[in-house]
Amino acid sequence: MIVDRPVVTDRLTVNHAEIEGRTGEPVVLVHGNISSGVFWHPTMAELPARYRPLAPDLRGFGGTEPLPVDATRGLRDHSEDLLSWFRALALGPVHLVGWSMGGGVALQLLRDHPELVRSLTLVNPVPPYGFGGTHGVDGRLNSPDGAGSGAGTAAADFVRLLGEGEPGAESPFAPRSVLDTAYVSEPLAEPDRYVAAMLTTRTGEDHFPGDSRPSAAWPGFGPGERGVLNSIAPTHFRIDDLDAVTPKPPILWIRGSADVIISDTSLFDVAHLGALGVVPGWPGADACPAQPMVAQTRGALARYAAAGGRVREVVVDGAGHSVHLERPKEFLAALVAVLDEA
Repeated sequence: MIVDRPVVTDRLTVNHAEIEGRTGEPVVLVHGNISSGVFWHPTMAELPARYRPLAPDLRGFGGTEPLPVDATRGLRDHSEDLLSWFRALALGPVHLVGWSMGGGVALQLLRDHPELVRSLTLVNPVPPYGFGGTHGVDGRLNSPDGAGSGAGTAAADFVRLLGEGEPGAESPFAPRSVLDTAYVSEPLAEPDRYVAAMLTTRTGEDHFPGDSRPSAAWPGFGPGERGVLNSIAPTHFRIDDLDAVTPKPPILWIRGSADVIISDTSLFDVAHLGALGVVPGWPGADACPAQPMVAQTRGALARYAAAGGRVREVVVDGAGHSVHLERPKEFLAALVAVLDEA
């Protein structure tokens, strides 16, 4: 049976899901933005008994203490929360799995504390150079202030409905609609529990989406210093030297071919939306190209492999942003393979 357990650490109180009575090698499953550990429950239930799955809620999501997010630290507020939780549970080295923004948290933890990671699985992860505002496989900024990234990219109606706890599907910006059209390529059989998890997201300048600043560069805004979306802006979150990590645990990168969030043509990238005519005033591909998110991740992992690390890329044809929910058998087969090899 999957149960929730609050754990008091030296930083905050972390809520996590676990299988009651399960022991074995710890597998830490880190959720993405606007979600919680609930999104990992099906994976937890299906993992072999020799593994101990644990799904913590990040700060500001689920049942974890909603401390403010200092975006100037990138994703280190979250990765250091996990470290304090590791210590409280005396976990030692773990198998680390990160989905979407959680993939960025996992990358940051690997970069800072590789000795604590037995294996790393990235599921449609945020690119190593943040989300939005960059171009090229090496993540060069479109504008020095990160224009086109951060809290200003969030749709105001979505933020409002999320804050009001309104799940409805009548608006394209309602959480249920976003789940059906962006998180997955086809609607899930039991969406209500995932929508409920989305609605645990704290909103505001200290949480989602954060504060925004005006910019002289198109589209007229850049990242602020507080909140979730700013913590993944390229001016705050950037991992250039993953190849320097020692030791180098094996990395599995698994993604859906139909993902519309993490994509070289992301429908959440303001530059790509500008190219489509959705956001007016786009200055053109020379000044503000779309972010090649998949290519950036592939480039960083290729350097990791060239420096001696083991990397495997698995593309699940037709799956969207939530491969673990959409194609659980394929996802579990790939995950268990890397867990067993580590």
